[in-house]
Amino acid sequence: MTRTPYPSRLVSSWRPLALLGLGLLAAGLAQAQASAPAIVAPVSEAAFNPYGLRSVWGQGDWVARSTLVILALMSLLSWYFIVAKWLAQRQLHKQLRLAQQVFAGAEPLHRRSAALTVHSPFRAMLESALVAARRHVGLARQVELGNWLSQDIVQSVATVQMRSQEGLSVLATIGATAPFVGLFGTVWGIYNALVTIGVSGQASIDKVAGPVGEALIMTALGLAVAVPAVLGYNWLVRRNRVALHDVKAFGSELHTQLLEEIEKMPPLAKSGA
Repeated sequence: MTRTPYPSRLVSSWRPLALLGLGLLAAGLAQAQASAPAIVAPVSEAAFNPYGLRSVWGQGDWVARSTLVILALMSLLSWYFIVAKWLAQRQLHKQLRLAQQVFAGAEPLHRRSAALTVHSPFRAMLESALVAARRHVGLARQVELGNWLSQDIVQSVATVQMRSQEGLSVLATIGATAPFVGLFGTVWGIYNALVTIGVSGQASIDKVAGPVGEALIMTALGLAVAVPAVLGYNWLVRRNRVALHDVKAFGSELHTQLLEEIEKMPPLAKSGA
């Protein structure tokens, strides 16, 4: 009689158990697949918020949609002016640094202006002061030269200041009115909630949750629009104040150098300056 080796007998003895384990595993997988939709379904339902911003737009009336559009436009305007004014201030800072480097030279002022860019406000300030110095010849007896040049430079500085403040009034308006626009949407949402309660005759959660959620979303959107506008306005105003101080310092230096240059001219050259 031939004996079966030990490993073969071990395999043959575990074969029924292996078949039983495979059967149990297959049954467990089938049961998991059958119960999978019941587990995934609540997640997908929770992912969809029936009272979110999409529902406000889809279920809201023309007043709610108009309020959302107004808030979106106000937000776009505020961010546009924040970025645009920041870029303009950075360009003004670069032009000021270039003008300061040019004024550190020893060449005549009318030659230094050529080193500045055409659109530089400091080149316009310098050229305007040179024109004012030439026009002073006919007013020498009526107006002193220093006061005449100071008046022209102050006017040029005021022009730079006025241009630097363009768009800031829009940010101030948005920061002041956006909360009230959101509050209007809140009041309208509460009004719709009251109308829903009156029509249905019951104040259940499912009847008032939508309008009340719409009201809260409008309040949040109004604050989300107003806060960046107010912070951007204060930030830009502070940067404008610093830039205007540097522009005034440049105007004072221009006034001093122009008087020194005119003083060094011979009498005939002064009369033709």
